[in-house]
Amino acid sequence: MIRIGIVGASGYTGAELARILCNHSEVELTVATSRQYAGKPLSQVFPSLQGRADILCEDLSVAELVDRADFFFTAVPHQTAMDIVPRLVGAGKKVVDLSADFRLHDPQVYEQWYQTHTAKDLLTTAVYGLPELHRAAIGKAQLVANPGCYPTSVLLGLAPLLKAGLVDQQTIIIDAKSGVSGAGRAAQVGSLYCEVADGFKAYKVGEHRHTPEIEQELSGLCGMPVTVSFTPHLLPMSRGILSTIYAQVSKVLPDLTTLYQDFYREEEFVRVCPAGHYPATQYVRGSNYCDIGVKFDPRTGRVIILSAIDNVVKGASGQAVQNMNLMCGFPENAGLRIVPLFP
Repeated sequence: MIRIGIVGASGYTGAELARILCNHSEVELTVATSRQYAGKPLSQVFPSLQGRADILCEDLSVAELVDRADFFFTAVPHQTAMDIVPRLVGAGKKVVDLSADFRLHDPQVYEQWYQTHTAKDLLTTAVYGLPELHRAAIGKAQLVANPGCYPTSVLLGLAPLLKAGLVDQQTIIIDAKSGVSGAGRAAQVGSLYCEVADGFKAYKVGEHRHTPEIEQELSGLCGMPVTVSFTPHLLPMSRGILSTIYAQVSKVLPDLTTLYQDFYREEEFVRVCPAGHYPATQYVRGSNYCDIGVKFDPRTGRVIILSAIDNVVKGASGQAVQNMNLMCGFPENAGLRIVPLFP
């Protein structure tokens, strides 16, 4: 039994981690931190966890944390993780970090999109935690940088085509939509009910911070620099991402459904839709699945990929547990075989 610590347990990703870990037979949640809710049971902060995760929230220093768990999830904002993660790693702990602080390999790129990086030495050893693409490296890692939610949907959607060299990598356009939970739990005007209900809007047009992460990983897939157009949108729903991706074809295409089915044949958490069928957020809600549909439009010469995930599960906490399983030698699906909620 491995002792687990959640640093930053009072956000949506922290709550989702606790929910998933409740169903994991190989781990025990032994510490959950929260400054705001210190002294209160986690199940009081999130009543859905009542009777399953009644652990007390604590406000602890890193020095107080290290002896309380063997493995840590850091579900804290970027910049905050840079202060905590190096000390956990230095104490010999394995860590999955859910912030953006260790996803980008190049510190200059990170500083262009975020702020000064104070733990650059860890960027060379942190492994980008998309299991379907980096499974072997994740299994050997001490620090895994959990991918962003939008990049997860995009990378899984494009990987088969880019690996096969079938599309022009400079023509990629990503039109993605997310539920409001992607903005986090902290109160802010833009995610109030009256601000999002009955509406649909784009945000951070041409400047979303997931852009360099997407470009980094797509470049790795095809072995040359990739630049994308990425526009995120906010949907009036609590969770889910649907990414619609367009790219110009560069070669004669094989049967696309067969290509995707073959590429993901051994991947339990990627489900390829039959030809003529396409994914929807309601069919992955609450699960660790990514559903993908693909279509070639002969009139425009473009391929269209649709990719749906639950942004809080496969886009965050579920994928984090999937990474933990690989790092600890557990079955990769442990705690994650959750059928999507419908309706």
